[in-house]
Amino acid sequence: MQLYPAIDIRGGKCVRLRQGDYNDETIFGDDPVEMALKWKEQGAEWLHLVDLDGAKEGRPVNHEVVKQIVTQTGIPCEMGGGIRNDDSIRLAIEELGLSRVIIGTKALKEPDWFADACQRFPHKLALGLDARDSMVATEGWLEVSKVSAMELAKQFLEVPISAVIYTNIANDGMMQGVDADTLADLRTLAEMGLPVIASGGVTTMDDIHTLHKIAAEVPTLIGAIVGRAIYEGTIDVAEACAALRS
Repeated sequence: MQLYPAIDIRGGKCVRLRQGDYNDETIFGDDPVEMALKWKEQGAEWLHLVDLDGAKEGRPVNHEVVKQIVTQTGIPCEMGGGIRNDDSIRLAIEELGLSRVIIGTKALKEPDWFADACQRFPHKLALGLDARDSMVATEGWLEVSKVSAMELAKQFLEVPISAVIYTNIANDGMMQGVDADTLADLRTLAEMGLPVIASGGVTTMDDIHTLHKIAAEVPTLIGAIVGRAIYEGTIDVAEACAALRS
């Protein structure tokens, strides 16, 4: 099970939002590349990048910063935010060097396209399942659909998907831990056989240990994304990486 330190990029800076609210932003650093190198030095073997400007505009925006992170860290990076067509996928993989591209809104609105895209880019695309009360949120979390996260995930059981990244946006950035309903959803997704990465609300080492315990029982829970907790110091990246490798 991998730890994925999150680097959310907006206006070229490293920021965090609460519950995806663009009006509730905290800037944690002016240099996302420096932050990425810091997390690598502390033991991270993957990084989770979010192009917040891209998520809002529907197209990748922070290309140069992302490319520098990929090049300078030399470790696999995944990214979401504004990836909604083949051209943006190719840009992300071929030009920016990303190992995994996360698609959310487009997968909900055009599931057949996403399934076909997974065939065109096998094991490179992740489904970004951002949910509120288990219902899928879209458009950079600005809208909530009437489709359940589980229903959407089931459509992609037979395609070469890289991962399902499940975020309960009610928890994201709130520093309140991972709630029981989210843990149940994560287990359900993993038991489908999908490679699942937990995101949203991972606040303390207790959360890390709880997720690690589930992963020991259901090995398809392959990772946990940590954001605000590593910036505010409630989770130490080196300690968490060591715990997940034990």
